[in-house]
Amino acid sequence: MNRTHLSVAIGLLLGMAASAPAQAQQSGERQAGSDEAQRLDNVVVTARRREESIFDVPVAVSAFGESDLIEKQASAIDGLQGSVPNLNIVQGRGSANSVNVFIRGIGQPDALQTFDPGVGMYVDDIYYSRINGALISMFDVQQVEVLRGPQGTLYGKNSTGGAIKITTKNPFDDEGGSIEGTIGQFGRAEGRLYAGGQLSDTLAASVAGAWLTNDGFISDAASGRRYNDDDTRAIRAKLAYRPSDAFRATLTIDHTKQDASLAMGRPMAPLRQTDLALGVVQLKPAASGGFDYFARTSFGPDKGQDMKHQGLTLGMEWDLSDRWLFKSITGHRRLDTNSYIDIDASEFELGDVLVALDQKQTSQEFQWQFDNGSNLQSTFGVFYMKENVPSHQEAYADDLFANAGVPVGFLRTIDDDLTTKSTAAFAHVNWEFAPTWKLAAGLRYTRDEKDYARSTSTFWESDSLFLGFIPFPALNETVAFEGKQSWTALTPSISLQKNFTDRVMGYVSANRGFKSGGFNGRANSALEVANAVFDPEFVWTYEMGVKGSSSDGRFRGGALAFISNYEDFQARVSEIHNPNSTSPTFSFPVLNAAELDIKGIELEGAAMLGEATTLSAQIGWLDADYKKFDDPRLDASYPGFDPNVSHDHVPFSPEMTARVALNQGFSLGNGSMLSVGGDASYRAKTWLSVDNRDVLSQDAYTLFGLYSIWDSPDYTWQVRAGVRNLTDKEYKVEGQEFASVGNIQTAYYGWRRNWYVSVRYNF
Repeated sequence: MNRTHLSVAIGLLLGMAASAPAQAQQSGERQAGSDEAQRLDNVVVTARRREESIFDVPVAVSAFGESDLIEKQASAIDGLQGSVPNLNIVQGRGSANSVNVFIRGIGQPDALQTFDPGVGMYVDDIYYSRINGALISMFDVQQVEVLRGPQGTLYGKNSTGGAIKITTKNPFDDEGGSIEGTIGQFGRAEGRLYAGGQLSDTLAASVAGAWLTNDGFISDAASGRRYNDDDTRAIRAKLAYRPSDAFRATLTIDHTKQDASLAMGRPMAPLRQTDLALGVVQLKPAASGGFDYFARTSFGPDKGQDMKHQGLTLGMEWDLSDRWLFKSITGHRRLDTNSYIDIDASEFELGDVLVALDQKQTSQEFQWQFDNGSNLQSTFGVFYMKENVPSHQEAYADDLFANAGVPVGFLRTIDDDLTTKSTAAFAHVNWEFAPTWKLAAGLRYTRDEKDYARSTSTFWESDSLFLGFIPFPALNETVAFEGKQSWTALTPSISLQKNFTDRVMGYVSANRGFKSGGFNGRANSALEVANAVFDPEFVWTYEMGVKGSSSDGRFRGGALAFISNYEDFQARVSEIHNPNSTSPTFSFPVLNAAELDIKGIELEGAAMLGEATTLSAQIGWLDADYKKFDDPRLDASYPGFDPNVSHDHVPFSPEMTARVALNQGFSLGNGSMLSVGGDASYRAKTWLSVDNRDVLSQDAYTLFGLYSIWDSPDYTWQVRAGVRNLTDKEYKVEGQEFASVGNIQTAYYGWRRNWYVSVRYNF
């Protein structure tokens, strides 16, 4: 079956000439039978911080408008999984509000605040510095762009893997509104609202809101308690001001509140307790057979995951002359989370934690854009961001140790505070130096400074330790440290572009990306404190590609190949203590352990077949290998040697991703429109942990989806119905690996088969 889908996709793509599967029309603009409907829409992107046709940019970018997101049945940003070559985007491990994003084998799955994301997330040009709060619900989205490869020149914050840009609706351009309600399986009930328009010749406003709920697809078999659910309320209000043709300003206020239960996974390896008298005791055997979607936890019903995420954005533009444009982008964001996470996903208290943080972020970017109206365009800018992330954490492990069967209580508390300042200056020039030839070059200077303070205290309840025999180094130990470090980087980019015809172009490019170093937010001992700093990551990516469309506008496609050299990969690993000792290390070092060679091919295409049939497909092939991985645990002479650890595979980097989608439109007799469609997305075997634990891997699988959309003759009403994961495939999307604590190796699963029905009223 999988070979069949891939053969279809390859055949389709080789016969096409087009790029990114994006049609930026709104859902109310569906037509069939007209000349316009028999052409694929041109797609405008802002991948280089100015509006350009997607066919004119020498950048690997996929773009999706509102109707594309509807057809992909994507209600949140992780709904793009399978729609972009070599993209992995899923809900973060054990978290209701974080997102794990990898592009071309580069990302950062750990939500700990001392790690920076490997893929930058932007909403209306404002950078989201945490993967917490980045599992964005898309309720007033105009367009989503996914840029693949390092973004080290033009974007607000340097990133090694790529960037995801979300643009929300503008009240001047998106007048009118809609009200939408959705019901579905697993208690899904959602409401969405958008209303916008001009208040006067110079003023426009809009408001958008969403209330999203479901009961989750995992439960406790005995109590009926539900997990992996959602209860999110979000609102965004905009006020746009245009007093003249030369000045534009938009003020945006947004607020999101989420109240969710625990996000539970499945313990895949035997869970173990260390008994001071009896040795290692197995608490729970390894998982076997299929997952029944039942789970148990040691946390009470009052322990869940709460989030508040809010922000204020002011974007201003001045046309200084017919050639110069000045932009100011100001943002202030605040993220508060209070999340209980059952890392071991069991009724035992082995890896249970509370993570509470209060993040504040202020950013300012100035841009000067020049266009001589002919052969030269340029962008100059400066960027500043200050982020402060104080957090409080607690770790509970009363079942991790025992003494002759009597549990030994354990509590660790952590209070830390991280302040980051990032400053940058950048320039980018695009020059058509000869007919059909363009040269683009850019350079960015970045300086990141981090100031970190951490205090961690360990409390042992030692009543059960008899005869004064205490094998631990100390009781109620406190370890504290402070550190300040800065890193600088120059990240250039260059591309050469040739327009072979009016509809076919080719390019070659080289880009460098940078992700700053940091401090190990899990440094729990004096030894770890002495080695708490880890270095930056760097990546060079070399790319060549071709994009084009047919003369009748019915076919479009693109193909590219790339090579990336990725250095100083920041790997969080789990230290394994000496198996002959009962003394734990609780050590989770961050190693600049690895260098990687990453090669890949990416194909995307779309075609209009007949009057109202659209066929689209994408394929990503990825070959990611470690050139080296300096890990002492691989040495058989090391006391913590673990034969179950390997680094043969790069996590979240399947060798192949592919998707084929078909949409058929029908004009009904009364003037209404019916569209039916479906897709199949394939993902090769994926490893879900740095240590390549076999139980934290997912074999190749294919997911299927179906949908139908009915639009009334005047597009006032729309009714949609669909089903995701049609065959009810069981598949893992994330892994949690803390093998040095009770042998914790937890897998998290994707949604089961689920149906929904939506009704929308446009006004």
